[in-house]
Amino acid sequence: MIEHHSAVNRIKWMQKRYPIAQQDVILQKTPYTFDVSVWELFWWSMEGSAAAFLTPGGEKDPSEIVNAIEKYKVSTMHFVPSMLSIFLEYLEGRADLHRLQSLRQVFASGEALTPLQVERFNRILNESLGVKLINLYGPTEATVDVSYFDCSIGEKLDIIPIGKPIDNIKLLIVNKHNQLVPVGVPGELCISGVGVGRGYLNRAELTAEKFIKNPYSNGEADYEIMYRTGDLTRWMPDGNIEYLGRIDHQVKIRGFRIELGEIENQLLKHEDIQEAVVMARDDKSGSKYLCGYIVSSRELTIAELREHILKDLPEYMVPAYFVRLEKMPLSANGKADRKALPEPDGSIATGTEYVAPRNETEQRLAAIWQDILQVESIGVKDNFFDLGGHSLKATVLIGRVHKEFNIDIHLTEVFKNTTIEQLAELISSSQQNVYSEIKLVEKQNYYPLSSAQKRLYILNKIEESSTNYNLPEVMMIEGKLDIKQMELAFQGLITRHESLRTSFALVNGEPVQIIHDSVDFKIDYTDIAQCSNMGEDEAIRQFIKPFDLNKAPLLRAGIIKLEENRHLLMFDMHHIISDGVSIVVLVKEFIDLYQNKELPELRIQYKDYAEWHNTMLETEKALKHKEYWLNVFSDSIPALNMPTDYARPALQSFEGSKISFALDNAVNNGLRKLSAENGATLYMTLLSIYNVLLFKYTGQEDIAVGSPVVGRPHWDLENLIGMFVNTLAIRNYPQADKAYGQFLREVRQASLEAFENQEYPFEQLVDNLKLNKDLSRNPLFDTMLVLQNMSVPELRMDNLTFKKYNFENKVSKFDITMEAVEKADSLVLNIEYCTKLFKKETIERLAKHFINIAKQVISNPDIKLSQIDILDKAEKQHILKGFNSTEADYLKHKTLHQLFEEKAQASPDSIAAIFGEQKITYKELNEKANSLARLLRQKGVEADNIVAMMVNRSLEMTIGIMGILK
Repeated sequence: MIEHHSAVNRIKWMQKRYPIAQQDVILQKTPYTFDVSVWELFWWSMEGSAAAFLTPGGEKDPSEIVNAIEKYKVSTMHFVPSMLSIFLEYLEGRADLHRLQSLRQVFASGEALTPLQVERFNRILNESLGVKLINLYGPTEATVDVSYFDCSIGEKLDIIPIGKPIDNIKLLIVNKHNQLVPVGVPGELCISGVGVGRGYLNRAELTAEKFIKNPYSNGEADYEIMYRTGDLTRWMPDGNIEYLGRIDHQVKIRGFRIELGEIENQLLKHEDIQEAVVMARDDKSGSKYLCGYIVSSRELTIAELREHILKDLPEYMVPAYFVRLEKMPLSANGKADRKALPEPDGSIATGTEYVAPRNETEQRLAAIWQDILQVESIGVKDNFFDLGGHSLKATVLIGRVHKEFNIDIHLTEVFKNTTIEQLAELISSSQQNVYSEIKLVEKQNYYPLSSAQKRLYILNKIEESSTNYNLPEVMMIEGKLDIKQMELAFQGLITRHESLRTSFALVNGEPVQIIHDSVDFKIDYTDIAQCSNMGEDEAIRQFIKPFDLNKAPLLRAGIIKLEENRHLLMFDMHHIISDGVSIVVLVKEFIDLYQNKELPELRIQYKDYAEWHNTMLETEKALKHKEYWLNVFSDSIPALNMPTDYARPALQSFEGSKISFALDNAVNNGLRKLSAENGATLYMTLLSIYNVLLFKYTGQEDIAVGSPVVGRPHWDLENLIGMFVNTLAIRNYPQADKAYGQFLREVRQASLEAFENQEYPFEQLVDNLKLNKDLSRNPLFDTMLVLQNMSVPELRMDNLTFKKYNFENKVSKFDITMEAVEKADSLVLNIEYCTKLFKKETIERLAKHFINIAKQVISNPDIKLSQIDILDKAEKQHILKGFNSTEADYLKHKTLHQLFEEKAQASPDSIAAIFGEQKITYKELNEKANSLARLLRQKGVEADNIVAMMVNRSLEMTIGIMGILK
């Protein structure tokens, strides 16, 4: 009876949501080996409508389908999306769409429906004929469909959700520990309710694995069991569910976890691509690579496909090879047959005319490329990245070029010189690399950079017109201000600190710093009253502009007059000459100089530090620090796969925003007590909780989080303005079975070791690890945790008050940076986030989850990480009741054939089924089914017996099914 109730529930829900009437006709075209056939075979029989049976094999012929719709006046039908694409291709541009005027609604299920398919359907059928498209989702184990989404809503859809649960079905998205996951976080979709089956026949072990006890049933009998689908999904804020792919279709390539469905969906957004499948394959060396298979209306070059994918996805998600197919191989159920897809043959249509190597250098390069790219024939004008190259292979190429030609080239040069022809010219014009140390001199025309400055110089070259590495600060000044005295104070700062008179240039291919004896400096002045339609924040935004590293000073200042005795002081420096401590130094010394105070002479300048630090990197102590960090990352690099609201841009975005929230006294005091009891600092405790939060969001048990350190190991550096800060990539292992207290102690130890070895420059670690150069994200880590206990001070003098003015800089240097601002009696947390990746409401939820974790570990330090629940009661109720409010009463005491009999008695002469020229009424069908049922009883058939049918799609098939049920 479970199966009867499931089918009745399913069909009654369809009738409520998408009703059919007596005059409606459902097209029965799905083979009955496919579960979708259930509602095609029974829906009409419960509502007094009719079923039209398509000629066997006709489901694969669009013209046959069109003929059937017209002939039988079909109003409702179903397509697997692959077949829907073929059907829409057949309809494209036809002038006889009026033949489909009876059609009212089309259901699609069986595989993921794409935005391009929906757009095409709505353009061809919805806009002209008003036909609606409904996306359905559901596995056979849950009696066909469990969720729905209306696709014909009159707007463009970038994502096609699988929708919301149907009546008497509850959908849960859980992690591997069966905990509910928050909105936006991927997890496994589980189904409970009247549709869930009993299990797999004669497969007890698989049944026990997939059909499990529902921990959220609350004693309701219909929801005691839930089925684990193996589908990766996530809640959308409106209660719809986004399908992300099969969990077993996730692959890890070059350290990155990749969902193949994301790439397929991106390919399908291309107007010329009808179908797409992406697979992970193994090359000759056993390494995995991605291969894309497409069905397209024209030949597409690799460059076109790469460009299209890189619009929304990072470089590591671009397939190494593409194969164009005439048609996608399909399984018996109409889904793409991945096992039948061919291996790439090493020949690629690049869209570039083939030009053979013309000299020895080009021939040697071609041989290197063939070996690295596993491509047979390469011309000198072919693009390295179009042939399947990526940043890791480019790194291999650099090593091979050095070995073959004894010449060092940089990765950026490979990205600029992407053909053999260009690379050969670069090699020919380069001299063989000979490393020589820079001699230390007391005074010279230019000086070497510190390692941190070198990295910033390179980053600035990549985006010279950006303000990503500006360090702006704004102070509110209340009282009578002397502008002339202010300019003198800034001039005094510039005279005092050589870094404020420093510019940067390339000398013999190496970046150097040049210290000028004097520079022109003037304060910008703006009277807000004279600026129409411009507020304070807009004036600040216009003040922050890119710096030209070739021109000193890399400091600017400005005044905004708000009122007679209220001004904003703005100053901005490039990060290459400053850091957080430097800003505090600058503000303090500026106010002292404004008051004509004497400042103690600086014994050294930044150039002295740079030369000293570069020399220190060769000492035995520094080499031990280097050894420590290389050992930390010797095995692999953990790439954090944080769920995002938007696809990661191919080129890293620094557009950002910030939210702030305070921890209440109970949590604040609890964290400090927890730290003290475990011999940890507050930073270490916050870092452990942050790691747990990231573990809960990603499921990853190996996480690196960045942490800045002041980087001023010598007391002479205390009052210098310059770029000293170093970054530590602290790696921890928040594994599910660990108790939190144990994990906190591990974080404490890892932090202590990291800080003990903090003098090894992060930039050199990145270089020595030879990381994959991914322009879409930061190296080593994507998120930071900062404990801030030093900030720009509030200062008062006789007639003036200086205090920090908070403004939104709209820059985020990392995906997420959590900053804890420690004050005497409170702890304020700021979360800076990349707005190209996350919505504000997502970060607000993340902040709540951080607090939820903190509360649980404070109250129970021995709790296992797997047992920590990041959702609070309100969020759980929202998912369990708000998103799953599906209870409805659907005649549980009546079976399918009983409902059919009621319609047969009410409308005996109505047409029940049509096949070709044959028709049968409800009365005739009921009588024939009864006769067959009596015969089967005479043959000894009883309840729960299996009766085999060997018959094609026909009226006899319907009589047989009804007879067996009866």
